[in-house]
Amino acid sequence: MSQSRAHRLSRRRILSGVAAGAAAVGAGTLFPGRRGWASARTVHKHADLEAIVVSDGHFVLPTGFLVAPDSPTAEREAALKAAGQTGDQFQLVNNVVVIRRQSDLILVDAGTGPRHQPTAGKLAENLKTAGIQPADVTTVVLTHGHPDHLWGILDAGDNRVYPRASYVVSAREWELWADPNVLQKLPAALPKEQIVGGAQGHFARIRDKVRMVRGGDEIVSGIRVLETPGHTQGHISLELGGGDGLVISGDALTNAIISFQYPSWRVPVDHEADRGIATRLRLLDQLAADKRRLVGAHLPFPGTGFVERKEGAYRFVPA
Repeated sequence: MSQSRAHRLSRRRILSGVAAGAAAVGAGTLFPGRRGWASARTVHKHADLEAIVVSDGHFVLPTGFLVAPDSPTAEREAALKAAGQTGDQFQLVNNVVVIRRQSDLILVDAGTGPRHQPTAGKLAENLKTAGIQPADVTTVVLTHGHPDHLWGILDAGDNRVYPRASYVVSAREWELWADPNVLQKLPAALPKEQIVGGAQGHFARIRDKVRMVRGGDEIVSGIRVLETPGHTQGHISLELGGGDGLVISGDALTNAIISFQYPSWRVPVDHEADRGIATRLRLLDQLAADKRRLVGAHLPFPGTGFVERKEGAYRFVPA
């Protein structure tokens, strides 16, 4: 399969949505206050480290991606209704965390780029609106290799969007997409060939700029890697120190109702569904116990809040 063909994720398989907004942040932060930041949120600030959330837009997927059909019918229908998912499609926002510390400007994931859906891929332009140029970005941490997190590293001409950036990927995630048998390691719900071709093509363009990490490694001082496998075999999250702390969870927790109230339900797009369940339960328990703030890539914008225990499970409390 050619690289250009591999990158063209079928719009009939991955359904289109509607336009999304730009990102913003207020005055009194380490980031410049600009007109385009009117909708963003500061989610963590301690000493010289600050994290904000910027929108990459949103996209629409089949509801069958969200929850397995073998979950209890009545509970599944009630949970989907509570989550606002009453039809055959559901909408996902795509939140990207931007971290500044001294001379470091770090993106946690890069959004979808131009090859996914027209309502997504807004990150680069939203950063520019905020006064952050692509050349300002020093590091891109990739939680995993799915299109909505990885494909934004390249523009429509296959050029790197962030020309000065180095890239951080977990060693296990890199090994996954390089495995000759990778197609067998993806769930049936996903369009496997398109996703594998896209991941391999994009990773190939940054091969010389990649740093591989494992759990416990530091990205820079105060930002540590957490291993959160299941959604993909090498999925990682980040933990920011200082103050009350912050966990940037990528796709370990993806729905504000189902991931919290029913964390033991299998997710059809998780590469390793049982491991995904174990990761969710462990992460939720830690977040509830530590009262640490969370940011999720697909939780309602700006994707930040806290986890509380509720009736033998958990609930997401937006902040």
